[in-house]
Amino acid sequence: MKTYRRLLRYLRPYVWPRFTIAVVGMVLYSSTNGVMPYLVRGVFDDVFLHKREWALRMLPVLIIVVFLFRAAMAFSQSYLMEWIGQRVIADVRSQLNAHFLRLSLSFYNRTPTGTLLARMTNDVELLRSALTDAVASVMKDFTSLVVLVVVAFVMDWRLAMIAVVAFPLTVVPMLRLSRRLRKFTRKGQITLGKLATLLQETIQGNRVVKAFGMEDYEIRRFDEESTRLVGLYMRAARIKAFVTPMMEVLASFGIAGVVWVGGQSVLAGGRTPGSFMAFLTAMLLLYGPFKGLTKTNNVVQQGLAAAGRIFEMLDEPSDVVEKSGAAVLGGFTDAIRFENVSFRYEAEPVLREIRLEIRRGEAVALVGRSGGGKSTLADLIPRFYDATSGRLTIDGHDVRDFTLASLRAQLALVTQFTFLFNDSVRNNIAYGDVGTSMERIEAAARAANAHGFIEELPQGYDTVIGELGVKLSGGQRQRLAIARALLKNAPILILDEATSALDNESERLVQEALERLMAGRTTLVIAHRLSTIRHADRIAVLDRGRIIEEGTHDDLIARSGEYRRLYDLQFRNEPRAAAGGG
Repeated sequence: MKTYRRLLRYLRPYVWPRFTIAVVGMVLYSSTNGVMPYLVRGVFDDVFLHKREWALRMLPVLIIVVFLFRAAMAFSQSYLMEWIGQRVIADVRSQLNAHFLRLSLSFYNRTPTGTLLARMTNDVELLRSALTDAVASVMKDFTSLVVLVVVAFVMDWRLAMIAVVAFPLTVVPMLRLSRRLRKFTRKGQITLGKLATLLQETIQGNRVVKAFGMEDYEIRRFDEESTRLVGLYMRAARIKAFVTPMMEVLASFGIAGVVWVGGQSVLAGGRTPGSFMAFLTAMLLLYGPFKGLTKTNNVVQQGLAAAGRIFEMLDEPSDVVEKSGAAVLGGFTDAIRFENVSFRYEAEPVLREIRLEIRRGEAVALVGRSGGGKSTLADLIPRFYDATSGRLTIDGHDVRDFTLASLRAQLALVTQFTFLFNDSVRNNIAYGDVGTSMERIEAAARAANAHGFIEELPQGYDTVIGELGVKLSGGQRQRLAIARALLKNAPILILDEATSALDNESERLVQEALERLMAGRTTLVIAHRLSTIRHADRIAVLDRGRIIEEGTHDDLIARSGEYRRLYDLQFRNEPRAAAGGG
């Protein structure tokens, strides 16, 4: 009930007037079911038995009026509930999307993308069914049930008692089946998320799949998960398929009792055929909404399972929280300082007591073996993660004292894994300032050595570049990312392996663009190619989460420590470069 009460909150914005009008329409539509037995009695008794002509003239007109009224009410409530349902879907998806965007990177590290997509699509649709469709069905069927029960007891309370005796017998099995149905639905949704994750991986990693000849393996993996999903759905389908026949069998005992007792009464002259047929009509109509309520229960159980999963996501806390009353970082004037900063993802520390200062206007490089913590250290500056201990300051103030928006407004980021959107070149460059002018976009592209190749694209700056920029080369994607950072014009720049995996020509163009980007900015460079950071103001060497060396390129070469070892390993086949570096 707690979950369903929370679910009902999504209806509040639409209670007046649309939901109210829809409810009135449902009640009026359902109430007309009580008229049907009286129409049947009029046909049998007034027309067939007593042969009253006025009844023959009036009843067809009355039947048409009643059904026109029902049609109008059915249309209004159906359309309005669909309208409300679609708005609810939009609201829930919007809330989920906003929450996803505010969660920290650690959440995405542990949650498959397919799971998030399943929540956003299938779970939300099931939630809508449980909310709007179920509410509509309950209002409509419950009203019909009440009206018809009242009519039945008014017509003949003895026969009514016989007819409804089967209803209580359904309660216990319905409760048990409901719990099982919710359990299977929840498992099915989890499996569907896994299936979506597999599909996403094989689509995005299609080149690797083909290169290693793993198509058959991936097909088997997908089919196994799909078969598991079918099994769960069929177990749920068995429960849903069992409910209606069970209801009909139980109902048959009540109807059979009514026919036996009522039939004997008609033969004995205690009842007219019309009154008996009217009562029987009420009974047949009565079991319709009762079966409808049991089907609605199935929908509700599936929706509650989906709602539980959605609310789990919405209740997921972010590891990075903006403090109440956080200050706005208006600019950057002094230095970034890591003061005994340590960080761990889970049990194993990634960074250990980092002490590092990056002064305004400096270019500081981080080098070291893979897994040493370089990217994690850089991720602490924009608060993609928060330090486990110690503190990180900008101009002497803890970064946690600033609003996230104002902190990240001071930063631009270019990484090895360039992320571009399936949008136009223009919109990708202007991503940080979507309302900017074409002149500024083009100026940024020129400074990033990107204008030339953009002009050669089929639609120039309006060319859509595909998912992750798949229509462009690696160097072209990197230059668009640099243009995006140039346009943002932030005072602090983070370059994470920005020139790795490029050919010589692309690297030259990207390096030229990076030098323009770095000019006048405070820059933290994470580099694998040591040749690209020889002119950094300072170089810090990370090993197993600690800074073990720090100095200029020449200082570190002269110390013959870890930096010198890394440098010699990288350039041992290039003696001239190594000699020149000394």
